[in-house]
This record gives sequence, C-alpha cells and structure tokens, in this order.
Amino acid sequence: MGRLTLAALVLFTIAVMALHTLLGSTGWGMAVLGDNAAMIFYELRLPRMLLALLNGIALGVAGAVLQVLFRNPLAEPGITGVASGSALAVVLVLYSGLVLPSLWALPAIGMLGGLLSLIALWLIAGGNTSGFRLILAGVAVASLAGALVALVLNLAPNPFAYLEWSLWLLGSVANRGWEQVLLMLPSIVLAGAVLYWQRNYVDAHIFDVATLATLGFRQRFATWWVLLAVTLLISASVVTAGVIGFIGLLAPHAVRLLGEHRPLPLIALSGLCGGGLLVLIDAVVKTIPTTVELQLGVVAAFLGAPWLIYLLAKQRFA
Repeated sequence: MGRLTLAALVLFTIAVMALHTLLGSTGWGMAVLGDNAAMIFYELRLPRMLLALLNGIALGVAGAVLQVLFRNPLAEPGITGVASGSALAVVLVLYSGLVLPSLWALPAIGMLGGLLSLIALWLIAGGNTSGFRLILAGVAVASLAGALVALVLNLAPNPFAYLEWSLWLLGSVANRGWEQVLLMLPSIVLAGAVLYWQRNYVDAHIFDVATLATLGFRQRFATWWVLLAVTLLISASVVTAGVIGFIGLLAPHAVRLLGEHRPLPLIALSGLCGGGLLVLIDAVVKTIPTTVELQLGVVAAFLGAPWLIYLLAKQRFA
C-alpha cells in the first residue's frame, strides 16, 4: 500500500503542476500568451506554481507532525494558533518599519511569533494535547492573535498599507516571484533536516505514551526541536503567502484515507499531498471568473472547514 500510495500522490502532484502552469485567466496552453509566452511562463506562472507547491509541502508536513506529536487528528497549524502568532509577529515588525518584506529576517521573526504562540498553547492546555482541550486552547490563542492583528491593521499608517496587509493575511501566491520561492526553500530544507535528525523519536509515536517513555528518548529535548522545525515551516509559509488554513488538516487525513498511518510515511506523504492540493486549489482560483481574484486562503477554508466539522462530529459521537 505504501508504494501504491506514493505512486498515486506523485502522479497527482505532477498532473496538477502541469495543469497549473498551462491554465490562466486568458485560456489554456502557452499559445494564448502570444509573443511574451516565455517571459510570462518563467516570471509569473512557474514561480507562482512552485510557491504554491512549497507552501503546500510545508503546511502538509507541519500538520502531520503536529497530529503525530500531539496524538490529535484535529491538530493543524491554523487551529493551534501557530499561524496566527507568526502573522502577528510579522505584522508588528512591518508596522514598526524595522524590517522590509524582502529581507531574509522575516522567516525568523515569524518563527519567533509562532513559537511564542506554541508555548502559550502548551501552557493553556496544561500539557494535555489530546481531545478538545488542545483545540479550545488553540482557538483562544488564535483569537487573541487575530484580535491583535486586527488592532494593528486599524492603526495602519495609511489605507493602502491596511488593504495590502489585509489581503496578504487572507493568503495568496498571486503576484509573487522567485524571491518568495527562495525564501521558502531554505526554511523547508532546514526544517526537513531537523525532522530527519529526530526521525526515530517521531516514528516512535506509533507506540502509546507509557511505552514511549521507556524507550530512552530525551523527550522534552526532542519535542522542542521538532516543534521548532514545525514553527519554521509555518512561519515561512505565512511570510511568503499569508495565512492559508486547513491544508495541514486536509493532507494528513487524505493520506490516511489512502491507507497510510505510520508516522514517518504519513508525514512525508502529507507533504506531497499538501503540495498537490494547494497547487490544484490555486489552479482553480486562477480560472474562477471574478472581478478581483479570490484569495487562496479563502478557497482553502471553504474546503477545509466542512472537513473539520465532520471530524469534530465524528469524534463527538464516536
């Protein structure tokens, strides 16, 4: 089942990548682009597709790791408040003018905000990461961070900054370029290296809590390294594409529906599935005939929210 699942996800991802690059508001294929086809492809379509892919990979992996680590199928970057914390940190820095959006310091700032949110989540949940307590704590952290972001937006120095920040927070890979792609790549590589380093600890979560405690891992040390990798993935996504929710929830559950439940394969395949899903959603966004292009995070929420409601109902009546 593992190889079959991998082959299916690889084919799906390749297909949606090709679909994304060939689809546009002007029609299908490269011929409709006219004499500037090469420039439009390499400067607009290709980086947009790659940025959607990298964001989907980051969010899929982050969601799967959180679900494995917290042993909670409802854990997700948006629900746990990590994404909101990253967004708040970035907005505060941009508002103060200390760092420009093009600088490489933004992922680190977003990571700090996400990490502080994660610590707040842990403290509010009282270390209990299972069941509804984690979700309620995540809602509290996300709501507070969201309220603070709204306050900063209301204090924006001019209406143009308010509009730009508001649209950015809704999530989108439109009007992005190679600069954002190059911001994502080091974060994914570094986070991947940390997760690979701690792979034995993550994989050991196939056992229950009591058994895991007897296996000789330095659990607190390993947990925080894994969480640092997760916050780096989420913050890089927030910096380059804004807040895109539910991909970290949808991707791991899609992989489970394909029959994979082991921690390490689940995480790897969730990254691949998340990348394919986000590329597909953005391809749909590009072709919806609206006056102003819909934000990617809005469309993702329309897909993810019903799935979350279903999972909550299933857990409630199980």
